[in-house]
Amino acid sequence: MLEKYITNKILKYLRSLEYCYCFKEYGGSYGSSGIPDIICCYHGYFVAFEVKTAKGRTTALQDVSIRNINKAGGRAVVVRSVDEVKAVLEELDTKRSIAIGGKKI
Repeated sequence: MLEKYITNKILKYLRSLEYCYCFKEYGGSYGSSGIPDIICCYHGYFVAFEVKTAKGRTTALQDVSIRNINKAGGRAVVVRSVDEVKAVLEELDTKRSIAIGGKKI
């Protein structure tokens, strides 16, 4: 499966969610190298997804960006499927629920 196909499926899923804003970051000459593929704000959380195929590997620049985002308090992860994205968002939902006294909003 191509990375582009996985990215499009993830974007479609994210765009279907309430309280979610996301966009595809294009690297190369039109963007910044090493920035994760998908930038997302989900219920106020900054989330960045670096999309890879089953055998895909991150570059050194991508590793630095992921590390810096996490160090700054955001959430940056490498994902290979919509299910992995869902797991990250569920983790954030749990964190948000705990932060507001166990009530899910």
